[in-house]
Amino acid sequence: MDQAERLRNRIRENERAATKQLLSNARVITVTSGKGGVGKTSLSVNLALQIQRLGKKVVIIDADFGLANIEVMLAIHPQYNISDLIYKNMDIEDIVTKGPEGIGFISGGSGVDELANLSQENLRIFLSKITKLDKIADVIIIDTGAGIADAVQEFILCSPEVMIVLTPEPTSTMDAYALLKILNRRKDFVATDKVIHVVSNRVSNDKEGQTLFQNISIVASQFLNMNLSYMGCINHDNNATKAVLKQQPVSLLFPNSAFAKSTERIARQLLDYEEENQAGFVGMFLNILKYRKSR
Repeated sequence: MDQAERLRNRIRENERAATKQLLSNARVITVTSGKGGVGKTSLSVNLALQIQRLGKKVVIIDADFGLANIEVMLAIHPQYNISDLIYKNMDIEDIVTKGPEGIGFISGGSGVDELANLSQENLRIFLSKITKLDKIADVIIIDTGAGIADAVQEFILCSPEVMIVLTPEPTSTMDAYALLKILNRRKDFVATDKVIHVVSNRVSNDKEGQTLFQNISIVASQFLNMNLSYMGCINHDNNATKAVLKQQPVSLLFPNSAFAKSTERIARQLLDYEEENQAGFVGMFLNILKYRKSR
């Protein structure tokens, strides 16, 4: 290969790299659970912190509409939410509230219900604005409500990556399986289009966490033909309760605690896993609109 050919190859490689950079979308991870009170929001916030510490820009979206769990946990009160992009003519940078260590936070407000009926022109404006979110964030964590509500199902259906949080309570596994079962019955649910991670929270030891995962994984595989991915466990840690009472993330208040170490491990494992189907937040929102119109 002569010098001219090597130069041409280098130019082509640079062009491919530039194109990939231009077209790259944020990685969207939807965190959910079958029942409330399993530590889903705490995991979302601390996972965001740990991923941010590993060099990725993270934005959390509070999609537990009607509640403000992330606001309470971070002790911050955002002035704006997603709907303000249209109704108050704001830009995406205006509605992202800065959280600890640089993580971003967006309040979902009253949800996407009111946005589903936008005119074509307003929808075009809205989409052009949220496109920027895929450029300012490497990872977007969506904290949903718990249970089988339509809004929860929609976020799971439209997200290429889902994380289900379990605890040793029997109702936690039962409700999580019920959620998977309901999703599996839907014609618009394609299990192979997404990766479903499982995190065992508040367990006594690693063995209990593994057993918890196996219990739901076996029945999901046998009866739903669904493969689940184990992300690891978080052992019961009193520091988690203390941090919630002080309205600070555990990873910030007790960085050397068992909880913080576990979420760091899960964050590293997540980043080691390459998710290829990255449609970004824009792609996710378009899918939600499509599902709503088809109902």
